[in-house]
Amino acid sequence: MIILPAIDIKDNKCVRLSQGDFNKMKVYSSEPVEMALKWEKEGAEYLHLVDLDGARNETFINKKSIEKILKNINIPVQIGGGIRNEKKVREILDLGVNRVILGTAAVENIKLLRKLINIYGNDKIVVSIDAKNGKVATRGWELISNIDSLEFSKKLEDIGIKTIVYTDISKDGMLQGSNNEIYKELKEKTQLNIIASGGISFMEDIIRLKEMDLYGAIIGKAFYDNLLIFKEVVKW
Repeated sequence: MIILPAIDIKDNKCVRLSQGDFNKMKVYSSEPVEMALKWEKEGAEYLHLVDLDGARNETFINKKSIEKILKNINIPVQIGGGIRNEKKVREILDLGVNRVILGTAAVENIKLLRKLINIYGNDKIVVSIDAKNGKVATRGWELISNIDSLEFSKKLEDIGIKTIVYTDISKDGMLQGSNNEIYKELKEKTQLNIIASGGISFMEDIIRLKEMDLYGAIIGKAFYDNLLIFKEVVKW
């Protein structure tokens, strides 16, 4: 299982939110590239970036920080946040990002998703399923739909998506453990590459997720608050 340290960027700073709430934000570094270099030095295989400003209002004010990270590290990067049209996908891939993650666009525009898979392939296009009480959220987690997250996962698999990032919003940033039940169900009922995200805070979480043979796990706040130590996590 690949461990992907998360770097959430807002106003060109490395921050973390609690449950996606912009009013519950903590700044960890004014230079996101420093965090990227730290994770690479510690042995990270892959980085997970989130453009929080993009997720909320589709701006690209964090482009400078993202470019700086890509120019200074040698490991692959995936990024999500506000990627809702082909132009943005192309712009981000042209920067050198390895995978783009679509959330809102995947929910609201399946036709676009099919087109992107056809153009760029399913190695480049990942879908983020952000869910609260099993229902898919969009628009930077601010809108909760009536779409069942498991059924949506199956639909994505049917149209050719290979990898998903699944986040339980109620767990995200709360340091209370991950929602292992949903990952078990996804693993049993789909053939998707599943990247777990949200609330992963303890070695017990890591052990359970690895036992499920998930593709990857994104860890953010638990690393930044030293509940988990990267070198210890990857050794297990």
